[in-house]
Amino acid sequence: MALQLSDAVRNARLDAFTTVTGASAIMRIRTGAAPVNVAAADSGTVVATITLPTTWMNAASTGTKTLAGTWTLASADATGTAAHFRIYTSGGVQEMQGTVTATGGGGDLTLDSVSIVAGQSVTITTFTLTDGNA
Repeated sequence: MALQLSDAVRNARLDAFTTVTGASAIMRIRTGAAPVNVAAADSGTVVATITLPTTWMNAASTGTKTLAGTWTLASADATGTAAHFRIYTSGGVQEMQGTVTATGGGGDLTLDSVSIVAGQSVTITTFTLTDGNA
């Protein structure tokens, strides 16, 4: 039998993530493949840097946690094809990374378009964390 956890435990683990990462977390959307793990050095070119809202994730429910507020950047940093993201604390500690696709593409994070041009608006349309062991 696979390990199973209650929704309460799964929710607590998800809520702990946003507590550790803190308010004013920073998301950097980058080109190219993600590094081998979150401790590895950054890779790719930063095409968008978004300071997330103070409350950037909703409280976890039934083992999932969704974005809160609006995650939009008025002016992209550079031109390129978004492929992965990293989330950092406001102090610059890397806490998470994942894939980026256009809406409906199945990435860990989805954008209105992965083709980013310097100066354009960037909007994150979907970001959900799901805890395992249901």
